[in-house]
Amino acid sequence: MCEQHDKLHHNLNKEQLHVYNSVMDNIDNSKGGVYFVYGSGGCGKTFLSNTLCCKLRSEGKIVLHVESSGIAAMLLPGGRTSHSMFHIPLKLDQYSVDGIKHGIDLGELLKQTSLIIWDEAPMQHRYSFESVDRNMRDMSSVDPSKVGVPFGGITVVFGGDFRQILPVIPKASRAQVVGASLNSSKLWDYCKVYQLEKNMRLTSGRSAEERKEIEEFSKWVLSIVNGTLPSVQPNDANTDSDVVIPEKFLIKSVEKLIKDVVDVIYPDIVQNLKNPE
Repeated sequence: MCEQHDKLHHNLNKEQLHVYNSVMDNIDNSKGGVYFVYGSGGCGKTFLSNTLCCKLRSEGKIVLHVESSGIAAMLLPGGRTSHSMFHIPLKLDQYSVDGIKHGIDLGELLKQTSLIIWDEAPMQHRYSFESVDRNMRDMSSVDPSKVGVPFGGITVVFGGDFRQILPVIPKASRAQVVGASLNSSKLWDYCKVYQLEKNMRLTSGRSAEERKEIEEFSKWVLSIVNGTLPSVQPNDANTDSDVVIPEKFLIKSVEKLIKDVVDVIYPDIVQNLKNPE
């Protein structure tokens, strides 16, 4: 296990290493703390989480790694959703408390937990986090020094990207959705936010020219998400503005659209199918 951790740790980039050291210092000194690792897909949030898990579990410490969605949880070894792990009620309000009681096995497990990693946090309602927080504080009530500490003194690392899916609330207004997000919770005041900006997934194993093209495209996509890209304003004030796509990013096709798109995205697909090894 240590050998595996050393390999993972060696491949952490500067941004990931900074977060790793901060979290490990917090756990080693039993400070208790809340972190949010902010980054788009491919920036290495899961890789960082796996490195932390590997390190702590190799030391015999307990790490709970959960996801907000079932699909994402399937990607983790023994992955669990947050609702499954913490018994979060399906119907939530500002007073909700999880269904974990003193004396049961899960309650005892939580008391021994060193780290909770909660990925895809922005898509879950803030009441979910607050209900877990109340339960954790209750679990730590035997230790008066931890009653007022978020999550009962357990270090918690949230991960996700607020530019992606936010909590889904039927017929809710923009203000209601924003108000239901994690960063509108009282717990956000305790969060130490780190941002991962280097996209590891898109640049791995590519030539310098390919990396340059991909980096340029990634910056363009993020500029759309961040609302910083110049756009064409429509005549109708109630219509969204149009984004002008540069010619170099367009796939021009007349007859075989799907084939041309596949050929651009997966240029080696035919060769890979012939030689799966």
